[in-house]
Amino acid sequence: MWNPGDVIAWRGIYDDHVWHVQPTIVVRDTPEELVLTLLPGTECIADENYPKGKQNGRRRWEFKNYDWTLAKYTWRTNRLLLLLEPGKYYSTILFWNDASSEFLYHYINFQLPFTRSHCGIDTLDLDLDLVIDPDLSIEWKDVDDYQRAIEHGVIFPEWMGNIEAAKEEVLERLAMRQYPFDGSWLDWKPDPDWSPPTLPKDWDKI
Repeated sequence: MWNPGDVIAWRGIYDDHVWHVQPTIVVRDTPEELVLTLLPGTECIADENYPKGKQNGRRRWEFKNYDWTLAKYTWRTNRLLLLLEPGKYYSTILFWNDASSEFLYHYINFQLPFTRSHCGIDTLDLDLDLVIDPDLSIEWKDVDDYQRAIEHGVIFPEWMGNIEAAKEEVLERLAMRQYPFDGSWLDWKPDPDWSPPTLPKDWDKI
């Protein structure tokens, strides 16, 4: 288990290759849940086109022989709180505008269950997302990307079944106003002594 304040890498690993890396700070680590924060000003790593937005970037299935080029970029504007439960095919991410501390939304990121690595945690974004506004209304996001990923064979049938189960679980939790949609994190703020972390050593080793 990690301690509050430890810096770990949140990595996306695609077919044993690093897809992205974001240094995060541990807020809480228990057998039931790992909570991390991503702060504005943090230097991250992703495909060089990532900062230009999805319309200018390339999807995983468009790369041949893992020919993407990783480059540094700076995370800006919003601070994030990431809630990860072992074995789950999603994480719950809370977004705040860092300057105003205005809470923006919950964001459900469907992804492979995380595993612990030598430098942090490894997972893989599975393209589908759900945005939950402060009034708890919902909007599905990147549905087309998810379908195209299925068509191109980069999302496997066994993952799809687990994603469907995860969707049902999230919507049930939301309907019942169960954790983490019970408001228990809405007033959270990072330790004032924390500053944007740097990439951990050996972040590029698999």
